[in-house]
Amino acid sequence: MQLAQVRYKGRKRVGVVSGDELQLLPRPKQGGQRLHEILHSKDPHKSVQKLLKRSKSVNQNDVTWLAPIFRQEVWAAGVTYKRSMTGRKQESKGAAKFYDDVYKAERPEIFFKATPHRVVGHQQPIRIRQDSTWNVPEPELTLVLNPEMKLVGYTIGNDVSSRSIEGENPLYLPQAKSYLGCASIGPVITLAEEGMHPASWKVQVDILRDGKNVFTGGTSVGEMVRTLSELIGWLGRDNAFPNGCFFMTGTGIVPEKEFTMEAGDVVEIAIDGLGKLVNPVVQNVISS
Repeated sequence: MQLAQVRYKGRKRVGVVSGDELQLLPRPKQGGQRLHEILHSKDPHKSVQKLLKRSKSVNQNDVTWLAPIFRQEVWAAGVTYKRSMTGRKQESKGAAKFYDDVYKAERPEIFFKATPHRVVGHQQPIRIRQDSTWNVPEPELTLVLNPEMKLVGYTIGNDVSSRSIEGENPLYLPQAKSYLGCASIGPVITLAEEGMHPASWKVQVDILRDGKNVFTGGTSVGEMVRTLSELIGWLGRDNAFPNGCFFMTGTGIVPEKEFTMEAGDVVEIAIDGLGKLVNPVVQNVISS
């Protein structure tokens, strides 16, 4: 079951997506629930099934897709794929040993990524920093966690990164990772259920420039060196998420240093069973 957060006739709504169909659930004033309330309920599947009895079918072209986020924080794990470890070592020669060590270590690299106002949704623009010369998308399976740190769903995430800034000095990681428009999530949340096998899911990214594909890459979630439950366990250590959390699990697709995103590009990320997240690229303007 896939849930989306959309804007329809000026109102934020929760929808259930099935192929080309979109069923809008009743609004809270009509006895419905907001998306985060469904996700944090005891049984999200049951909550949706109950609300579907009073849903309304609409054309997907008549809605604006929003990031499926409320007050959740966005966190991310790094160097969870060998390709990511190799790429990070290439970008920052002086810190190569540290990236090699964290790839092999018991403790993973986990960092804060974004607050909700820095996150965009499907078809909304991601941003590259004006003070960065090497900018890449990072396609990542993203976990949806409730306040009890239970995995309730999956979505697609783009952990946009300013690699030239991070490569200059690893201590600049927060500036390379966290800024306006630094992350996209969506287009839907696929509710977790028994029988799902994320390790078998393929991840694909394509970057279009003037209508032409200028970069393509693929990997599999099964290529991760760590398990999803292991990462969730580390994220929850000595921490609390009263509003829940989106957790990006790392990327296995890293463009070579010769490639950088440019304003006007379009990034398309697809993960088996989760859909396709599409975002145009714009450039931030430095404010005084």
